[in-house]
Amino acid sequence: MPNFNAGPAAMPQAVLESIQTNLQDYQGLGLSVLEMSHRSPEFAEIAARAESDLRQLLGIPTDYAVLFMQGGASAQFALCVQNLDVHGKVAYANTGYWSQKAMNCAQSLTAVQQVTHCSEGKTIRIPDSADWAQSPGASFLHITDNETIDGIVFNEVPATDLPLVCDMSSSILSQPIDVSRYGMIYAGAQKNIGPAGITLVIVHEALLARSESQSLPPVFSYSAMHKAGSMLNTPPTFAWYAAGLVFDWLRQQGGLSAMAEQNQRQAASVYAVLDEHALYVNRVDPINRSRMNIPFTLADESLTEALLVGANARGFIGLKGHKSIGGLRASLYNAVTDQAVEDLVDYLASFAREHV
Repeated sequence: MPNFNAGPAAMPQAVLESIQTNLQDYQGLGLSVLEMSHRSPEFAEIAARAESDLRQLLGIPTDYAVLFMQGGASAQFALCVQNLDVHGKVAYANTGYWSQKAMNCAQSLTAVQQVTHCSEGKTIRIPDSADWAQSPGASFLHITDNETIDGIVFNEVPATDLPLVCDMSSSILSQPIDVSRYGMIYAGAQKNIGPAGITLVIVHEALLARSESQSLPPVFSYSAMHKAGSMLNTPPTFAWYAAGLVFDWLRQQGGLSAMAEQNQRQAASVYAVLDEHALYVNRVDPINRSRMNIPFTLADESLTEALLVGANARGFIGLKGHKSIGGLRASLYNAVTDQAVEDLVDYLASFAREHV
């Protein structure tokens, strides 16, 4: 059934089938990856191949470390501050629900400056970075690339002299990026990477060195985790394995350029039907409209439940909006097929025509 849920998101069918095939007996070893020791040579190969494929997909430079950690992106709200704040001050672009949560977390750990927030006139947009407040002396500038709840995305990497720390949980692997523009990127797995349980951290060696001077438990230290190959303790081996399968699948699809083309095409078709019919309302300025998460409401909110009932009858999963804002939301992660999007667009168009 088409899954438009924001998280956990759909996984590629080919990956699910590979997992099913190897679940009880991984490549003739007589045991499942679920049973495999993270110290075994077999899992070492799985881990190394996953990192290699990820580095190829994203073009990660050699002076960046790749860590596979635990705790989700929410843990990184605190850990990026505890590992990288060497000046007692950090800066945040507050562009939506998740950046606000990250900033709130940081406020209990250090001095925080909000350098910008979304303007809310007729439409919601991120101000140009040239108009942001300055934050001299801050240890880093934190942004959330794509806001899953608000449906807001950065249309360009903001200009800054500070190291840029970016939460890419819901946009990573959806298009090519220039990793060298960032000091650190982190992402929870459960959008475009794989099942929940593992968190990706990509960090430049200059920022990794900051972690050396911090007094943190080893499993929370970027430096310590890097030295241990992300295996200071037992990692979520199955989630790591599944992520590796997704990385390989992405390479087979043509890489991130192919994903970017698919995501742009699918998002454009959904936005087109929303803009065509007065019943649907999306308040995000077109320049900042997310390709991953498309929230919308109905001009007649009393029809929301009827739309959801019809969607469920057609097998569409996950269209109900986040509990914090209500409404509706279609999430178009990499595993969502063109056919699923076409069927959704047809349903939204027919529903609007029926309720003129």
